[in-house]
Amino acid sequence: MEEKGNLSTGVYNFYLLGFPTSRPIQIFLFFIFFLSYLLTTLENLLVIVIIWTSPKLRKPMYFFLAQLSFLDIWYVTVTVPKLLAIFLLENGTISFMACMSQLYFFLSLGCTECVLLTVMAFDRYVAICRPLHYINTMNWDSCFLLSSISWIGGFVISLIKVYYISHVTFCNSGILNHFYCDISPILNLACTDMRIAEFVDFILALLILLIPLLLTVISYCFILASILAIPTSSGRQKAFSTCASHLVVVVIFYSTTLFMYARPSRAQSLSYNKLVSVMYTVITPLLNPIIYCLRNREVKEAILKLTLKSSFI
Repeated sequence: MEEKGNLSTGVYNFYLLGFPTSRPIQIFLFFIFFLSYLLTTLENLLVIVIIWTSPKLRKPMYFFLAQLSFLDIWYVTVTVPKLLAIFLLENGTISFMACMSQLYFFLSLGCTECVLLTVMAFDRYVAICRPLHYINTMNWDSCFLLSSISWIGGFVISLIKVYYISHVTFCNSGILNHFYCDISPILNLACTDMRIAEFVDFILALLILLIPLLLTVISYCFILASILAIPTSSGRQKAFSTCASHLVVVVIFYSTTLFMYARPSRAQSLSYNKLVSVMYTVITPLLNPIIYCLRNREVKEAILKLTLKSSFI
């Protein structure tokens, strides 16, 4: 294969392999992923609209949930449309700048979600363990501050990661064994010493994954202790129901993300890695609104009220 160029020329073209298979299966997968993308967008938009229009849902917990839905919409938008083009047009070519941009926004949104899930866990900790201090602790100024930390922290850390990755020289085939530009398949194409880029990426991955995860686990240890101290079973069930949905989302998100990123980035990108990637890039954003809505009485009531109001218009 010919060399793809060097960084100074800026003439890179990568090729996303996607899911190589027969043409009929490609078309079938196109419709599956298209419907998933459509449902994910509509579900999360519905959650945002419901929280925005319902006075009863103007609480910190739902403020963060609306941001999670907003984040998930962009999370799938960064990766799925290009995958749909690969399925439909059989064109996996992507320029160097487009690839780095996709990588940056994908990592930024993922890092932001890590911190945002931790903020949501802290919100549940204060609500269950310090209920008398909840109004003062989780006031709107605090909510906006925690939200800003989530977004700014995620985008700044990702900028550092992508900066080092983008300054690596690539001289192999240019074929990325993935359906979007991700760290591991990109670094597998490097032909220069890129130990610094690997080290920076690995340390920042641990920083943005393990610290929020540790804080989330600590929050839930206190939450569990407080719930077990409640004398009645109905009280324990009511308290646990307020954080059960978030706990399920956290388990799904971190179980897949840690598998992919809490290891050296140049680890071989295998086919099953792509299947795991589908889980947290497509399936998780699709499931998040369902998990929160099905187990949340206030959200279900707001959906019913909005539906009845719409039917009378």
